[in-house]
Amino acid sequence: MRKNLNPDGTLVSEYINGSEHALEVLIKRHQQRLYSFIYSKVQDRDITEDIFQDTFIKVIRTLKKGNYNEEGKFLPWVMRISQNLIIDHFRKSNRMPSFKNTDEFDIFSVLSDGNLNAEKKLIKEQIYSDVKLLVEELPEDQKEVLIMRMYKDMSFKEISENTGVSINTALGRMRYALINLRKIIEKNKIILVN
Repeated sequence: MRKNLNPDGTLVSEYINGSEHALEVLIKRHQQRLYSFIYSKVQDRDITEDIFQDTFIKVIRTLKKGNYNEEGKFLPWVMRISQNLIIDHFRKSNRMPSFKNTDEFDIFSVLSDGNLNAEKKLIKEQIYSDVKLLVEELPEDQKEVLIMRMYKDMSFKEISENTGVSINTALGRMRYALINLRKIIEKNKIILVN
């Protein structure tokens, strides 16, 4: 793998310290990948161009305010910004379902629809990545059951056999995991509500 002359982190620091050229290098370095990513979601060149520009406006503002702290993870951070802008675009054009966080709300019901159009698929991906981060905050036993069930698609019988607990205990842990996840979601205001 060819090493970049200057790692992203170095260029970010140089830009924060006043080097406009460092930002140009960063934009050129990631332009193609970011542009392709945005286009794959919106399927429109003009909208892609707008979102691409808005992404870097947001990047510049964040860097200038000194709010950037993603050590060495510049590209994933920029991709997240563009993904949020894509979601905003779909929300503004009323093409995105909103998820109300009610007592009946089950985060995973959103993830199980097999007939997802591009926008819903994007929301699904966004929620999945948000949820994956939040799952890390769960107690170990709940996290284990939830990962086996949701990400490894294991039955409660299989989970019971793998963890050495009864099916009822596995079900209970899953229930508590979902309750705690909902609390974490509310605390982090993850759900997109119109």
